[in-house]
Amino acid sequence: MERHNWAVRLQHWLVALSTFILIFTGIGQMPVYKRYMVDQLPGLGWSSDYSITVALHYGAALVLVFAAVFHLCYLIFSKKYDILPKKGDVKESFLIIKSMFGLGKEPPSAKYLAEQRVAYAYMVFWFAVIIISGLVKTIKNLPGVELPAGFIALNTHLHNLAMIFLLLGIVAHLGAFLLKPNWPLVPSMFTGKVSEEYARKRHPFWSEVVKKSSQENRA
Repeated sequence: MERHNWAVRLQHWLVALSTFILIFTGIGQMPVYKRYMVDQLPGLGWSSDYSITVALHYGAALVLVFAAVFHLCYLIFSKKYDILPKKGDVKESFLIIKSMFGLGKEPPSAKYLAEQRVAYAYMVFWFAVIIISGLVKTIKNLPGVELPAGFIALNTHLHNLAMIFLLLGIVAHLGAFLLKPNWPLVPSMFTGKVSEEYARKRHPFWSEVVKKSSQENRA
């Protein structure tokens, strides 16, 4: 069964790649790579060169902004809002996590689990913060632009804080795939598909909708 079409997979990998580059180059501008000899590792001699890391940082930022706008347009024009959080998702997320450790039965779900919708909201919030604060950091460098020093300092702290919370979110996101029930979702981000058995077991509401739609199309 198709779970993620090409547009969703494109958004995912653009965000993943740009975020990795942003975090790596952002930390490199602090700077820490020369101090801790990261630039001595094979292939990373450039990592302590500010002119290179800042150029890569801006390039990755453009990709991230494009992916964010693309994702927003995709939601609006496709009208596929099933990833958006719903009332009761936090409570249901606890039930799902408990079930993964053998503590109770997992509640039936639609296309996305409640915990996935909660995680989506968390990541969207912090991506919005890091993009907006990043735009402010860019604008302040434009000729003729003068912003209050206190505001610039606050914005910088907010930008760095967003990076930390995004890192925590990424660790949690990747850590979730260490749990066996989530293993079938890993190849779906490459192929776009999951097995019908998996869909019926964990996403019965979605499975029924897809089956009904398929039958109507054949008719």
